[in-house]
Amino acid sequence: MPLPTISTPTYELELPSTEQTIEYRPFLVKEEKLLVLALESEDTKQITTAIKTVIKNCIKTDGIRVESLPTFDIEYLFLNIRGKSVGEELEVNVLCPDDEDTYVPVKIDIDDIKVSKNTEHSKNIQIDNTLAMEMKYPSLDQFIKSNFDFSDNISVEQSFDLIASCISQVFTAEESWAVEDLTKKEVVEFLDQMNSSQFKKIEKFFETMPKLSHELQVTNPKTKKKSTVVLEGLSSFFA
Repeated sequence: MPLPTISTPTYELELPSTEQTIEYRPFLVKEEKLLVLALESEDTKQITTAIKTVIKNCIKTDGIRVESLPTFDIEYLFLNIRGKSVGEELEVNVLCPDDEDTYVPVKIDIDDIKVSKNTEHSKNIQIDNTLAMEMKYPSLDQFIKSNFDFSDNISVEQSFDLIASCISQVFTAEESWAVEDLTKKEVVEFLDQMNSSQFKKIEKFFETMPKLSHELQVTNPKTKKKSTVVLEGLSSFFA
């Protein structure tokens, strides 16, 4: 006689990018083992495969393409899946900003961590009087790069590759050029033609992009000084 099947609860959350409500379930033990083994390998390709597999398995709503979700959707989804799997409270070691030396453990309820949106953010960038660009958000590969890359700091070339991969189209009032029809070399050469003020407009897109964020108060046990700290990005919540 076979053993009974263990039922798995499902939950709902709203994707920050589209406000679509989706259903998901927690990690199973076999999936948590897959993630742990991938992280222990420190192999970015293996980690990418594991996270993609686990998130795909845990999403119960049809039609959601993990590869197409923006970074902040994946961070928010991953955080909530993990919360329902191993506990809805995180303990984070927060650096006290007054001395930049002392770390204090702080407990955070995962339900209090949201994706913040900047009112100055726009996916459309006006380069000059006639030329504009439409941007798209970094997706799964960049999520892995930002949170699980064990190599040295990102290079200038990698930064340009990221920017190039996030341009959807370039257009004027009369014409448009879809970046998917261009080579990476052509896009990078296009970026190289910009002056500093034009390039800063692209940097602003990334700086103001929606992000996982939580504000908290921390008291330095050495100096007794209370400070406000803002944690941003998934990696901040696993420090």
